[in-house]
Parts: sequence; C-alpha cells; structure tokens
Amino acid sequence: MPETSPAPLLLPILARQVLLAFLLTFIAARVTVYMIMARDIPDLYLYSGQTHVHHLNYGIFMLSAVGAGLLFGPPSLRWRRWAATLYGIGMGLTYDEFGMGLHLGGGYWQRASWDAVGVLAALFALIWVSWRLRCLALPHWLMGSVVTVAAVVFAVLLVRSFSCAGARFQDRGRMLDASSPPQ
Repeated sequence: MPETSPAPLLLPILARQVLLAFLLTFIAARVTVYMIMARDIPDLYLYSGQTHVHHLNYGIFMLSAVGAGLLFGPPSLRWRRWAATLYGIGMGLTYDEFGMGLHLGGGYWQRASWDAVGVLAALFALIWVSWRLRCLALPHWLMGSVVTVAAVVFAVLLVRSFSCAGARFQDRGRMLDASSPPQ
C-alpha cells in the first residue's frame, strides 16, 4: 500500500526544497521585473488584450494545481518532491506581488512583499530544522539562545541599514514604475 503521510525524515527535505524554490523564484522575479522596467531586457510580460497578467496569477494557478495534485494524485515520494518544488515556485511568484494584492492599485516595489517573503522564508526554515529540536540537550539550547540573541541584534542593525537603502531604492522603484510600459 502506498505511503499516505511523509516520514519524519522526509519533512526537512521537503521544507528545504520549498525554501530553496521559494527564495530562488522570488529573487528571479525581482531581478527580471527590475530589468524589464529598467529596459535592460525586452518586455516579457504576458498580456491578455491590453491587460498585463501579473506573475501573482501564475503563482496562484500553480498553487491550485499543486493542491489538486496532492489531493487527487498518487501520494508517492517522487510526487511529493515535485510538489514541494512547484509549491515553492508558486509561493515565490505569489508573494513577490503580495504588496500589490494587499494594497490594490499600489506599485510593485512595496515593502509588504519583502516583509511577507521574509516571514515565509523564516517559517519554511523553521519547519526545516524543527524536527531536530527534540534531540537537543541543555548546552545546545544555551548556545542556540546566544546565537538567537546575536541574530536578533544583527537583524535589527540590518533592518536599520535597509531602511536607509530602501528609501533610496524606493525612489528608483517609483521612477521605474512611472516610466515603465503600461500594465
């Protein structure tokens, strides 16, 4: 009889695949959109008549297909691994334009998309490592606490530096939005 639930050792592998596909797709989407808007590469957008079909829609369709495949398809290990990769790609495409969906009519370069991607990436990373937490002893927890405090301090400093860089980049993003082809 085919396996119906993933083995505990399979969960971190699938979470790693989702995280990798998610982050690579987000980065690829951001770079591609930037290059199109800066007119460094040709307009690769899909249009339906005069309407620009945003890649958010590709992600939603992909997530729907993966969900249907997992509900109605064979629960094999091979299919789960494909589904994890496709799920990560669909999430990356969808959440890259999260800010536009949250603030309808807003521009592409919104902070809400970055925030959503950061939260989701952290969640996928947590799922990836959480299965091992039960095996840790006190020294591991102490060292983990020290590393966590250091990471939080680093994150605060990083966010502060991004806010300075973000203000400059948002101005560039708004200029690109204003000069880009109609969507």
